[in-house]
Amino acid sequence: MSQENVEAVRKPLRLRERSRRTLDQRLFLRFPWLGGANLRLIDKLPPRSRLRQAAVWRAARLVVEAYNRRDLDANLIGVPPDFEWYPARDLVEAGLVEPCYRGPEGYRQYVAAWTEVWGDSDYLERVELIDTGDRIVLLANAPMRAQVSGVPLTETYATVSTLKDGRAVRVEEYFDHAEALEAVGLSE
Repeated sequence: MSQENVEAVRKPLRLRERSRRTLDQRLFLRFPWLGGANLRLIDKLPPRSRLRQAAVWRAARLVVEAYNRRDLDANLIGVPPDFEWYPARDLVEAGLVEPCYRGPEGYRQYVAAWTEVWGDSDYLERVELIDTGDRIVLLANAPMRAQVSGVPLTETYATVSTLKDGRAVRVEEYFDHAEALEAVGLSE
């Protein structure tokens, strides 16, 4: 896929250091069909639509903030039962995680496996989001500290989320921004 064929909107994502569940997150958790309807409506808009950009950036900010505070219920809003999470190849090859986790419960298992190795101190920062219409790319840094050795490091981190009806049905994780961008036909 060449870069000319991909319409992409690229913007930084500003995260709040201290966050908590918003009213709409509480509503979507109580009434999941409402969240699904909202996502389907936003998904019909083109990537350059200002309304779509505002909705996608806000949703992504809320998802990342929920992950950072380990609120996995809020982090998984809108995730369908057939959702698939593909961890970074390096983690799979090292035998630290499985090649694929399915459904919200599978994602919870992945986060538990990740936390076992790296502890609860990791979070995402300096986040940039790229919307190509059918996929969302998240680029970030992930400062972490190894649970056993205590060795700190900062890893580049990226995900490519494939959307269907506005919902992420497949997420691929990368520890290389260029590799994630290449996966969607873009370059840095």
